[in-house]
Amino acid sequence: MWTVVYMAQNKDVAERLKSILEEDGILVRINPISRKEKADDYFELSVPESEVEEAHGIIIEKGF
Repeated sequence: MWTVVYMAQNKDVAERLKSILEEDGILVRINPISRKEKADDYFELSVPESEVEEAHGIIIEKGF
């Protein structure tokens, strides 16, 4: 089961955070909030349920 851990304000922020989480070995999915995927739309970052706590720790540590 995947859990949303962050709502990014645009695709650049989503991709940057995805890279940071993946460097620490966390699987990440990015999904646009709206049906039309635009770079300036909001994006959900989801991780497996078993990695939620670790992902939250990294997000806080990196200042997102």
